[in-house]
Amino acid sequence: MGCCGSREGKRDWKPLEERSCTDIPWLIIFALFCIGMACICGFAIATGGASRLVSGYDSYGNTCGRNNTNKKIDGVPLSGADMTEKKYVFFLDPCNLDLINRKIKSIALCVSQCPATELKTYKELKDFALSNGSNLCSYEITPTRYGSSRDRFTKCPKLPVPPSKAVPIFHRCIPVDVGCYAEFAQAFITFVSDNTVLRRVVAGVMTSKEIIMGLCVLALVLSLIMMLVIRYISKLLVLILTVLVIVGSVGGTGVLWWLYADHKYALSNNSTTVFGKEVAADNGKALLVYAIVATIFTVVLLLVMFFMRKRVALTISLFHVAGKVFIHLPLLVLQPFWTFLSLMFFWVYWIAVLLFLGTSGSPVKNNSTGMVEYQMQGPLQYMVWYHLVGLIWISEFILAFQQMTIAGAVVTYYFTRRKSQMPATPVITSSLRTMRYHLGTLAKGSFIITLVKIPRLILTYIHSQLKGKENACARCMLKACVCCLWCLEKCLAFLNQNAYTATAINSTNFCTSARDALLILVENALQVAAINTVGDFVLFMGKVLIVSCTAFAGILALNYQRDYTVWVLPLLIACLFAFLVAHCFLSVFENVVDVLFLCFAVDRKYNDGSPGREYYMDKELMDYIENSRKMGNYKPEGGDGQEMKPMTRGGTSA
Repeated sequence: MGCCGSREGKRDWKPLEERSCTDIPWLIIFALFCIGMACICGFAIATGGASRLVSGYDSYGNTCGRNNTNKKIDGVPLSGADMTEKKYVFFLDPCNLDLINRKIKSIALCVSQCPATELKTYKELKDFALSNGSNLCSYEITPTRYGSSRDRFTKCPKLPVPPSKAVPIFHRCIPVDVGCYAEFAQAFITFVSDNTVLRRVVAGVMTSKEIIMGLCVLALVLSLIMMLVIRYISKLLVLILTVLVIVGSVGGTGVLWWLYADHKYALSNNSTTVFGKEVAADNGKALLVYAIVATIFTVVLLLVMFFMRKRVALTISLFHVAGKVFIHLPLLVLQPFWTFLSLMFFWVYWIAVLLFLGTSGSPVKNNSTGMVEYQMQGPLQYMVWYHLVGLIWISEFILAFQQMTIAGAVVTYYFTRRKSQMPATPVITSSLRTMRYHLGTLAKGSFIITLVKIPRLILTYIHSQLKGKENACARCMLKACVCCLWCLEKCLAFLNQNAYTATAINSTNFCTSARDALLILVENALQVAAINTVGDFVLFMGKVLIVSCTAFAGILALNYQRDYTVWVLPLLIACLFAFLVAHCFLSVFENVVDVLFLCFAVDRKYNDGSPGREYYMDKELMDYIENSRKMGNYKPEGGDGQEMKPMTRGGTSA
């Protein structure tokens, strides 16, 4: 079976035998796309977007702190002024905010100094302007006419002028007292009937900041410990899951049959009215249907659990081996840090370029206000959409790089018989190998996710914009499309992760790796289902345990500040951080388990323990195979069926 033009037939897996570059055309496409992103940044800087964002500009198109004499704008007589000495932007009405368009609706002027004291009269405005050359009224009004001009109510600041200071780097004069923004802040706290409650909550956060930081560190430590000890408690968590499922299904079915019997008894006793009998009869029929369906579901569920009990044992074995992997490859725990830092660096760059684009373009006079605005016209306005695609694609690429790095390190661990012969730093070696050979595969895989994510985000945005305006049918169709795209995205993400593992094993291109991985997964569908259900539950219980321990420690710590601290927000912040940290670290653990399963499936398919076809797997997985063979559930595809040989010779076992 070919894939995307691949003509390769069925072939054996050859772990770590040879390395070659994969998906080079996609690496070239991705490199060209990144060059395009850099060109957008260069365009924004070259057209003055960056300087206007940092230095600021007035309402007439003059960039503050720059000589604008050669940048005269037609129809704007006050443009093209030399503002070299006037480096700060002053807003006549800084409190007039346009929240929808995210800007200040006020005349902006370039001044050489922000007013440090309150100016109460026009005479004080005139004295301030004459002393340092900072005209606080529009440029056409000279300081001597501040008190007599007919335009002073629209083109001069409203008195009194509050003291202000310049914002570092961005050179905007912002009032020292931000009380004028209270009405906007009030919109976000309308749920608070008594403002003193809000003040107490904020004060509680400030007084408990050391405790919050301590709880965050505790959550980090607990997550690291959980990654090492979860293999020892996985059996207990699986037992809890089994008991909950059995009790819930059997108990729910029993309650439905009891309610049905109760309704039948009430009808037979004639203790209700005629109308009540009709209602009870209808309810009895409905309960009978529910009880029958629940009974069938419970029986099927119990049968599935019975036949999959051995496959659940495989999940527990994989958890044991995953714990060993983290002991041998301790740098894996740092992967969330590097990924987070990389994403943060890229997102900061992306936001900065987006802000540059917001002040790029050609100056256009707004006829309604007479002010100058910078707008991107023609094909250049599509650069924002290109920039948005770059946000999604490159973010997915960074996440894919983490997955490939983890897969490469775990594959090296699994398929190295003598652990003493592994590289000194398998994780770093895997990263370097990925950068040398497989960046094209990551570019292709992340682009596929991008193709699905963009339509989903667009439909989600349309649904939010049309909320309350569209009919019920359109709303239902939009939600169905978003849901289908979300499911497709999750399926492709799972397939991508296994494709990266196959690439790490065989050094094949993305399509070939995805095909080979899919065939292996289909052959082991029940085991995949068991790992993804039972394994996800075990990891979820681990997250709950970390958050619970953090919350318990937070309650004990905050109890000593009960007299002057409101617990709600500090505890909520600590628990939220604990969940995010636990999710990041245990997601790495989940990736390791998925990689180990694919390696195990390949190992079991192409080896049988006979001479020349010895298993690579760890002792726990070997025991699982041995037990399956005794139960008659395992039949090797080849070999003579001799006794299995151990994975390592002189290796170590944690």
